[in-house]
Amino acid sequence: MHIYSDDGAIRIRSMELGDAMTLHHTYASYGWHPQLQTYVDYFAEQEAGERLVFIAECGGEVKGQCTLEPQAHEGPWAGQQIPVITDLTVFFDAHGKGIGTRLLDAAEAEAAKTADRVCLAVGLHSGYGPAQRMYVKRGYVPDGSGVWYRGSVLDQYAPCVNDDELLLWLSKKLR
Repeated sequence: MHIYSDDGAIRIRSMELGDAMTLHHTYASYGWHPQLQTYVDYFAEQEAGERLVFIAECGGEVKGQCTLEPQAHEGPWAGQQIPVITDLTVFFDAHGKGIGTRLLDAAEAEAAKTADRVCLAVGLHSGYGPAQRMYVKRGYVPDGSGVWYRGSVLDQYAPCVNDDELLLWLSKKLR
């Protein structure tokens, strides 16, 4: 296990296989439809060096997670060797405690080791409101390509559904 940071209150560490079940059960308790295999795959990709997985612990309990891939595979920066932060989530009972900030600090620090920019996509429905505000406050800016839906730029006046696949891509200069 790798410890990225630990201030005594919040610890950011690498993923352990058992975290997959914790993440799955917690997200399912919210009425979401997570796939356990997603988190098992995250662990396998971490172990293979294909993805970094950051687990936030508070009081010895898992309270959130995010991942960092070496490059975006979709969106405006696909294939450009720009690291992408994905799947940042803080458990509901831990909102407002700085956990999201600490997860992003760790992901950005690791991204800065290989690139001068990092990117991410954020959903546009109200459930992503706290993330939208946090990213802007941290200096993330839209790329200017507009809204993306299901992996492509959404044409002007095109119909869409305000679901988790309606995204705005943002990036931040790291150095």
